Amino acid sequence: MGKYIVKRTLYMVLVLAVLSLLIFLAYNLLPVDKAADMAMQEIASNKHLNYAERYLYWQRRYGLDGNLWTRYLRWIGLAPFYDGAFNGLLQGNLGTSVTYGKPVAEIISKPLLNTAFLNLFSTLLAFAITIPLGVFCARRRGSFRDGAVQTGTLLGYSMPTFVIAILFIWLFAIKWNLFPVSGMSSVGKEYTGFRKVLDTLYHFALPIIVSTFCSLGAMTRYVRASMLDALHLDCIRTARAKGLKERAVVRTHAFKNAVIPVLSIAIGWLVGIFAGSIMIENIFGINGIGKVYFDALTANDNEIALAMQIFYVLLALVGNLLTDIAYGLADPRIRVGE
Repeated sequence: MGKYIVKRTLYMVLVLAVLSLLIFLAYNLLPVDKAADMAMQEIASNKHLNYAERYLYWQRRYGLDGNLWTRYLRWIGLAPFYDGAFNGLLQGNLGTSVTYGKPVAEIISKPLLNTAFLNLFSTLLAFAITIPLGVFCARRRGSFRDGAVQTGTLLGYSMPTFVIAILFIWLFAIKWNLFPVSGMSSVGKEYTGFRKVLDTLYHFALPIIVSTFCSLGAMTRYVRASMLDALHLDCIRTARAKGLKERAVVRTHAFKNAVIPVLSIAIGWLVGIFAGSIMIENIFGINGIGKVYFDALTANDNEIALAMQIFYVLLALVGNLLTDIAYGLADPRIRVGE
């Protein structure tokens, strides 16, 4: 297992290097020159400044002078800037946002926590509902209750996220007035301490419910299918022939075999906690990482977009590694190192 993790880590570094180069080249093809934009802003406020001098200054400031390969190495942190300093990704510098005029790390830190808070609660709630529900449907395959659950999950799985969000807003926020329509805090209220925490939870409740509902369909059907396959294994027939109770057969034998295929989607969801939901965050006015990424793409703020792309690539690579390790731990028959 140890050798496999080392090999996969080296493989991840290689893949991350190749993808980072491709992503950097793609964004540099866009007709965006932030050095020229900054120089023009200075010239607009002070007509006595020389455009060529200010343009060269901002090129050196952002590391945009030199050829494309040199700029990429500066962005990574393997080549020095004009002043001789190394200040790239490897040094913890994600760049400076042109839109906000602040370091990217400072801009995305709070939205990342908001996204993690939203997705963590919705993911755990989805697991708590879908796993027992999927097992229940598998044990009662073909019954009326199984058909009703399958119909409901298929309906939820087929409906777009924004439609579900609008329906839930109309029902819970407008019709029943249980939750606010959008926002992260009460307007005009300056709560502190525990009261502020309660107010935040109150505003996050409806987005969490919508996000959980959108996840129920696919996960429930996936658990049900895995459980049905496990219930038809020879070991399950042997356990039943020995006289074990059906509850013991399901919990002790069938569920262990059924959970292995579910691990891939489960770990994918857990890794996706930090990925963000652009649709939900925009509808409910949540300052999350998905909304920040969408706004950056709209405003051509390449520094934020580049940082987020690398972050998503890293999440995918780590998720694949964790899935393989989880397979080996869950099933001793699987040897990930071989």
